[in-house]
Amino acid sequence: MQNDFKIERLNNQFCEAIIGLILPIQQIEFNVDIDLAAQQDLLDIEKHYDGTGGAFWGARLNGELIGTIALIAQPDHHAGAIRKMFVKKEFRGKELGVAQVLLKTLIEYCGDNNLNEVYLGTKDILQAACRFYERNGFKQVAMEDLPVYFPRMAVDNVFYSLDLKSV
Repeated sequence: MQNDFKIERLNNQFCEAIIGLILPIQQIEFNVDIDLAAQQDLLDIEKHYDGTGGAFWGARLNGELIGTIALIAQPDHHAGAIRKMFVKKEFRGKELGVAQVLLKTLIEYCGDNNLNEVYLGTKDILQAACRFYERNGFKQVAMEDLPVYFPRMAVDNVFYSLDLKSV
């Protein structure tokens, strides 16, 4: 498999493809009890991500969306929340490095936009994701220690932060 994927900013034209990637991973692959109604942000990327000063990126290979990552910016706090980090199963791992390039893109964007800290929530059953974040310098944070402005999703039960000043 060649490393020909490209990272690009996504907008509302990609909502259907984004939903088509994310929902099956959540519901079928990992049996997470969440549906589209609980993720209205996926229906208006521009409002929920770009509108905060954040962004939504996709990894595309031969026109196919194979991975996503998004940032809800909190510019008043010089922080952001990572959302929607998903890579199709057959494109995961170090061989292609899709997740790593997506995360690098988001971190560079944060640096360019004066965001010094990022937070994220995930589920404890997503062990590979937890290991990925920890390998990338994220530190686990207790839910009660999250900043009040962090937009928590009800299904998340593990939380991380990364101080970008130390990266």
